[in-house]
Amino acid sequence: MTDLPRNINSRTGLRTALIVGAGQGIGLEFVKQCLSSNRCDRVYATYRHPKSDVVMLTDPRLRCLPMDITDESQIADAIAEIQTETSTLHYVINCVGILHDSIMQPEKSLRHLNAENLIRYFQINSIGGALLAKHVQPLLKHRDRALFATISARVGSIGDNQLGGWYGYRASKAALNMLMRTTAIEYKRTCPRTIVVTLHPGTTDTKLSRPFQRTVPPEKLFSCDRTVQQLFTVLDQLQESDSGEFFSWDGSRLPW
Repeated sequence: MTDLPRNINSRTGLRTALIVGAGQGIGLEFVKQCLSSNRCDRVYATYRHPKSDVVMLTDPRLRCLPMDITDESQIADAIAEIQTETSTLHYVINCVGILHDSIMQPEKSLRHLNAENLIRYFQINSIGGALLAKHVQPLLKHRDRALFATISARVGSIGDNQLGGWYGYRASKAALNMLMRTTAIEYKRTCPRTIVVTLHPGTTDTKLSRPFQRTVPPEKLFSCDRTVQQLFTVLDQLQESDSGEFFSWDGSRLPW
């Protein structure tokens, strides 16, 4: 793969993106659309598994970096590697999240709560995003418009919770929303051109939602391609005054 010149910065007119959690699903689609639309001149994409789909992409504008968002040292190492090539990022999009795996399933009742699982929900869905904001901050201290967006979920809205259940996922996404809201307040001082938002992507046809799609109407189940197109439409329309807010895929503001 041919590398772009080192020390890329805003004075060259090049636009750079960092997509975190790009191994599959929504994150992978963000990478593909960044490249296919020529929205970005350089895309950094993180993955956790060496055989992730993003690693198979071949494009001289793409650089893939291993990173587990639950390990702060790996976040720091990835950002340090990016800093050897550029001093600016214009898009930082965090797509990492977990709802279930071979061990964890969303809790239907208090009797299903497990402390270790709750901690893991928070490590992946909440804490990782805040640590990413911590380490990427120097790359957002520039004069160009920039976006720091994190995939959240409508079920993380406390005001919108009418059904209960899914304790760990709901609580970790609510915590993510607060962490990003607080980040937005600090960024207004340190990175004033950066807009920080959390996004509800809608129900998207990925491994995360697949076990829960049976009751979703076909028109409300989005492909990854459609989801990312919709989210880019939201991001493109944001103003600096929108920083710290929580938006749905259709551009509407969601209650905390």
